[in-house]
Amino acid sequence: MADEIEYKLDTVKATVVPSDEIDNTFRSSCIDLISGTLGGKILAFSDQWFAEAANLLTPTPPIRQAGKMVFTGAWYDGWETRRHNQEPFDWVVVRLGVASATVEGIEVDTTYFSGNHAPAISVEGCFSDNDEEVVSWKGGRGKWETILGVQECGPNKRFGWKLDEPTDKKYTHVRLNMYPDGGIARFRLFGHAVPVLPDDKDAILDLAAAQNGGVAVSCSDQHFSTKDNLLLPGRGKNMGDGWETARSRGKGHVDWAIVRLGAPGFIQHFVVDTAHFRGNFPQKVAIQGIEWKSEGEPSADADGWVEVVGPSKTGPDQEHEFESSAKDKALTHVKLIMIPDGGVKRFRAFGKRVA
Repeated sequence: MADEIEYKLDTVKATVVPSDEIDNTFRSSCIDLISGTLGGKILAFSDQWFAEAANLLTPTPPIRQAGKMVFTGAWYDGWETRRHNQEPFDWVVVRLGVASATVEGIEVDTTYFSGNHAPAISVEGCFSDNDEEVVSWKGGRGKWETILGVQECGPNKRFGWKLDEPTDKKYTHVRLNMYPDGGIARFRLFGHAVPVLPDDKDAILDLAAAQNGGVAVSCSDQHFSTKDNLLLPGRGKNMGDGWETARSRGKGHVDWAIVRLGAPGFIQHFVVDTAHFRGNFPQKVAIQGIEWKSEGEPSADADGWVEVVGPSKTGPDQEHEFESSAKDKALTHVKLIMIPDGGVKRFRAFGKRVA
């Protein structure tokens, strides 16, 4: 089909990522830059007759309600346009949930779309501080630059692509193009936030926040909900958008999540928020920190972790503030430990950047 498409983009080398490898490939080093909970926002679209474009940014996997009918027909959890599009493609414009970012990979999920799925897609990006300017380009070339060239899709499947040669090129907006029409359940843009930080190095910032470049790189368990939620803005809307592990049964069990800070810093205090966790908050939490100078990310048992907050009792549905016991120690990573298990909504690490 790619040979028949008139609106062609520059060739960008990318490797196909198998469906069952998408999370492992991106979730330990990147964030979803357009997630609705991060602040990603749909600015414009060509059409959304059957299902709303806003569904593309829902952070949870798509669901199905077989037999449910609405005014336009069968209900779908995704973005679906009308048949017989006369333009080269349908499109949706998204403003990233961070100030700007670099991109490493893309996911397009057509789960539950079969017979009405998108046959092919492409992704473009731009850097602009003017939403109206970006929207005015609509389906035209404008100042859009290729992030991912035309890629064929198919029914009822997650599709992933990793850019072979990611660059330092920064984007504020992206456009997902769907050739020529159809349906897509979810759209993910994986990469690294490039925050706008104050010049004052003594300014106290949440260096763990995803919007400031923080990434939850690993955890012991995320049975009910993902570690990535810990670093999102706000206090969430329900128990589902925090980090929750399975119930442990063994003596001495702990769960942990490791966060790479957006910049090395001197952490002054932490906030552990158990909002909405009322019967499943951890009995206690502890926090460790490390200045990691080796390749890759530190493991949970790496040499060099130091305790910065000792085991401390927590309660339901509240923010807990803990002073750091090592305010003058430079840290690159922090480890939140739940004793023995449970759920935490948000994790904050407030500190000064290392000069």
